[in-house]
Amino acid sequence: MVGKVAGVLDRLLQKRSVRRWEEMAEAAPSVDADVLRGWRSRARAMRRQLDRVIHQAEHRLALPLIGSNAMRKPLGTDWAWRPDLWRGPMPVPGHASVPNRMQFCEGATVFHDCRVSELTVRQIRNERETDVAPFGFRMDVFRFDGSFLSLVIDLPEEAAQGLRLRHLVRLDVIVELEKPLEIFARLNVKHGPNTEQIVLEMPLGAEEVMVEFDLTYTKINEKRIEKLWIDLIFEGPEMNQIILRDVTVSRRPRADL
Repeated sequence: MVGKVAGVLDRLLQKRSVRRWEEMAEAAPSVDADVLRGWRSRARAMRRQLDRVIHQAEHRLALPLIGSNAMRKPLGTDWAWRPDLWRGPMPVPGHASVPNRMQFCEGATVFHDCRVSELTVRQIRNERETDVAPFGFRMDVFRFDGSFLSLVIDLPEEAAQGLRLRHLVRLDVIVELEKPLEIFARLNVKHGPNTEQIVLEMPLGAEEVMVEFDLTYTKINEKRIEKLWIDLIFEGPEMNQIILRDVTVSRRPRADL
C-alpha cells in the first residue's frame, strides 16, 4: 500500500515538474536576464542527471535479455537448446589457474592436461548489437604445457528423447579469437555400454561457424540412447584469448528421400 501511494505521489510530482519547466521554456524569451541565468543553472544540473539515467538505460536495455533463449533455428528443427552458461549469470563468474576437470557450472566442464595451469576462464556479458545470447565465455590461455584443452558441454535429457538415426545434430558457435586456432567439435552419444563419437573440424576464418553431425551412418542403437555431450577441442591454444559469444545445439530430421 505504501509503495502504491509513493508511486502515485512520484507521478504527480513529475507531472508538476514537467508542467513547471514547460512554463519556464515558454517564458524564457522574455524573462529578465538574471532570472534566466538562474533557470539555466538549474536546467544544466538537471540535464546532467537526466543524461546519466538515459545513458544507463540505453546501455542496459540494448543488451540481450538475461535468460533469453532466442536463437536461429533451421527449418524443420524439432529441438533446440542454449546451455545455461550462455543464458544466465553464474554464482562465481571467473576462475584463475583452472585445474583439470573443473566444472565451471552445471553441464560445462573444462579439461586439460597441463602440469602448471596458466588458464583463466570467465563468464562475460555480451554487449554487441549483433549478440543474441545474454552472456559469453572467455578463456585466456598463457603458457600451455599440455597436449589438449577442451570444454565439455552436457546436453539435457530432451536431446536424447526421440533421437533417431535420420537426425542431423547441429552445433552453432559464435567465436572470437585473438589469433587463428583450430577447433574441433566431437559429438558423443552413449547407447547402452557403448559410446559413438563423431568428430568434425569447425570452419576457420569466420566468427559464426556451424557443423552438422549426421547420425545416418553411425552404429548407434536408437532404442538404447541414454546421453549426449559435446566436446569443443582447442588445438595449440597457448598465448591466445578465446571468446565463445554463443553456443546453441539443435536437431532436425533428414528429409525423406
